[in-house]
This record gives sequence, C-alpha cells and structure tokens, in this order.
Amino acid sequence: MAQKHVGDVLARFESAGFSVVGCKMMRLTPELLREHYAHVADKPFYPEIENFMSSLPVICMALQGDDIVAKVRDLLGPTDSKKAAKGTIRGDYGTDMMTNVVHASDSDENAKLELVRFFKPEELFTA
Repeated sequence: MAQKHVGDVLARFESAGFSVVGCKMMRLTPELLREHYAHVADKPFYPEIENFMSSLPVICMALQGDDIVAKVRDLLGPTDSKKAAKGTIRGDYGTDMMTNVVHASDSDENAKLELVRFFKPEELFTA
C-alpha cells in the first residue's frame, strides 16, 4: 500500500491466469494478527510484525486457479525480499524480510483457514 503497487501486484496475478474471487481493503487488528501469526506470536520479533502489518490498511485477495498455492508462491519469490529474484513480486517490490509486499498461504490447508479468517462466505465469488 505504501509503495502504491496494488495495481501492479493484482495485474501480475491476473496475467498469471489466476481469477480474483475475493478482494477487499481492511485494517488488521491486533487480535486478528495474533490469530494469523499464532505460530510466532511468542517470539521476540512478533511486535515488529504486528506494528508493520497494522500500520496501513491491507488488500486481502482470494485467488483461484490450478495448483494455486504453489504457483502463487513461485510468483512471489522467497519471504525475504533481499533473496528474491528480480521478476518475482517480492524481488521487484519488496525491501527486506518484513517489508515483503505480499503474504501468501503456504499450503492448501492454511489457505482454507486463511480464507475463513479474512473473508465472510458472501465475500467470495467462486466459480
């Protein structure tokens, strides 16, 4: 949001052949962030995550496509933007481990949980 790459990121997903089946802007609350990052919420670096993720509104997107989790993760590049190749979203727009532009689910199971966490059923328009 801060770098104004929302349209660029959305265009990359669409160019890759994914369908956008949910999209909204929201501000992440501390409660939602603690739920989402429960696996690291007790780590010393967690307050930095919460501060960054709640500093601006975010765009939440639900994408649909074949082998979507693996393909999105390939398109994004590694979590640490400094290690991401140019041509990936994080390699082109991210700056470091924290400011990596986009979060993506790491498994089909987590994708299902995250869809429920961030979207109401009536906010998803699947084919």
